[in-house]
Amino acid sequence: MDIGSKIRDLRIQKALTQEELADRAELTKGFISQLERDLTSPSIATLTDILQCLGTNLSEFFSEEAEEQIVFKDEDYFEKTDPELKNKIEWIIPNAQKNEMEPIRLTLEPGGSTYQDNPHEGEEFGYVIRGSITLIIGKKHIKVNAGESFYYIAEKTHHIESEDGAEVIWVSTPPSF
Repeated sequence: MDIGSKIRDLRIQKALTQEELADRAELTKGFISQLERDLTSPSIATLTDILQCLGTNLSEFFSEEAEEQIVFKDEDYFEKTDPELKNKIEWIIPNAQKNEMEPIRLTLEPGGSTYQDNPHEGEEFGYVIRGSITLIIGKKHIKVNAGESFYYIAEKTHHIESEDGAEVIWVSTPPSF
């Protein structure tokens, strides 16, 4: 761990100059400068004082944040094929059920549909990549073609059907797939 650069980053986040940090920690500006360039090492007591001035503590300062995955590739996807409904659902963000929204890629074979989804809290958004779908919300049947998107509050019974097949990016919040 590069203690000096981490202290410098915290100092900059707090909009403090080296001199202001030094004054608050009762140290010299030269010591803070050397510390940030890793030319000197502080004692535990001095580091504790500096961190307190920066609004943190030893435990938070030395804890390593887990590297969060941001980009997902085909090999990360989880898929489920339903031969009865003639569809394939790919969760394009694995473990998204822990998030506020859940994006999937839905592929409908000709004559395929999604399960009948009961009303629930939340919102749903979709973008038709290929083909066309019929979005059924309550008693309404809405045609959505490739290149078009849809959005609705999920307070009525809803599902998707496709006569000729389609591919859709579908985002649901809260997760419901």
